[in-house]
Amino acid sequence: MRRTPFAIAAVLALGLGTMAAGVVAPPEIGRPAPAFTLPDTRGAQHSLAQYRGRWVVLEWSNYGCPYVQKHYNSGNIPRQQQKWRDRGVVWLSVMSSAPGEQGHFAPAAMNTESGRMGSNASAVLLDPAGTVGRTYDARTTPHLFVINPQGTLVYMGGIDDVATPRQEDLARARQLVDVALEQATAGRPVSTPTSRPYGCNVKYR
Repeated sequence: MRRTPFAIAAVLALGLGTMAAGVVAPPEIGRPAPAFTLPDTRGAQHSLAQYRGRWVVLEWSNYGCPYVQKHYNSGNIPRQQQKWRDRGVVWLSVMSSAPGEQGHFAPAAMNTESGRMGSNASAVLLDPAGTVGRTYDARTTPHLFVINPQGTLVYMGGIDDVATPRQEDLARARQLVDVALEQATAGRPVSTPTSRPYGCNVKYR
């Protein structure tokens, strides 16, 4: 059967619409952060919606990654976690390593690892299918996102601006997440709202 130009155009439009419907837009500064619900290592469910009205930090992590170890073994991330939790910020570590990959642990073992690393996160969330990680376009460990009380993304990128696994380099690094939180929680614009995340690739399957 010979199709008219109109029919062909309609088929193409339908196909493009179907593809577009399956595309998840990457996170964008100034836009609502993607919604999610994930379990923590103790079985409780956490959703972004339940923290509406509070500042939220999402920290993609993998305790086997040398870049993550730099920030935990030095105390850099645990200090920031505790500092901001003391100010009412919800700090959620997200583990998107797939089963069998570096950084994946069963819940009880993850609690042991978190204790060994000195984590002061509000909770450690488990994302073994990588669904939420891919939604946020989380690329590295660490990779961090700051969300304001209205649910809007105000920062995404690296924890700091010196992309090495060496603890000694912390002395010359600008702590980008810490600065973003200081500025944003004081009602000021974030001077560096995006930066290049660095670290190990997230171990998706």
